[in-house]
Amino acid sequence: MITSASNQQIKRVIQLNAKAKSRREEGCFVAEGIKLFRETPAALRDRVFVEASFAEDDQHREIMEEVRKGSFEVVEDRVFEKMCDTRTPQGILTIARMPEYRAEELLGSEGHVPLILVLEDLQDPGNLGTIIRTAEGAGVTGIFMSNKTADPFQPKVIRSTMGSIYRVPFIREEDLCARLDWLREREVYAYAAHLKGENSYNQEDYRKGTAFLIGNEGNGLSDQLAGKAAHLIRIPMEGQVESLNAAVAAALLMYTAHGQRHA
Repeated sequence: MITSASNQQIKRVIQLNAKAKSRREEGCFVAEGIKLFRETPAALRDRVFVEASFAEDDQHREIMEEVRKGSFEVVEDRVFEKMCDTRTPQGILTIARMPEYRAEELLGSEGHVPLILVLEDLQDPGNLGTIIRTAEGAGVTGIFMSNKTADPFQPKVIRSTMGSIYRVPFIREEDLCARLDWLREREVYAYAAHLKGENSYNQEDYRKGTAFLIGNEGNGLSDQLAGKAAHLIRIPMEGQVESLNAAVAAALLMYTAHGQRHA
């Protein structure tokens, strides 16, 4: 049992929780809780840490049987709390290896029409996690995000995805404009919600290869990226509201495409 917070493994977990640089260098991140342990594919589990009282509790016998199949450590309760990003730890914490994807994988499997999200400089971790989770539900085949978008492997994003982080392919991009050119060559057409949009979002046909562009929470899409869109669309607003939250707007567009494709 690990009983000291100065243990190198404990320090490693704390660093992975706190610093994006550490996560990038190791290619690993932290997933807290029972659900995320179960959602993490066994092949991606680097090491599992369990609180001593959790390991000794009979109601966790089934989970502990799964934990014992891989590399794990039991940690004294007071030390375990220091490892966690949440205020009320669930007693189990997984260090997972980051999944990696090729751009072609984001187009979906053969026979599927691509449904892509392109995220430019989103900053709110909760928005990003919600978008990834919603993307899985709406059948999105992949997400391209700018390098300035919030780190998808930070703890709050991971919790918000509820496991979708392992099932929705995504790639961080240096040049989203070049990626849109690449998508157009593959007959995937970009739609940008924009104040200058002529048609309402629900007047377009998304049954062909489609990419939705979602911009920064405060500034929206850059002119450069919006200029790459094949179509500018608008989301009608009533009252004095100027725009929707980024995650809500993304969900509206994704499920409109989903509805058309499954009508």
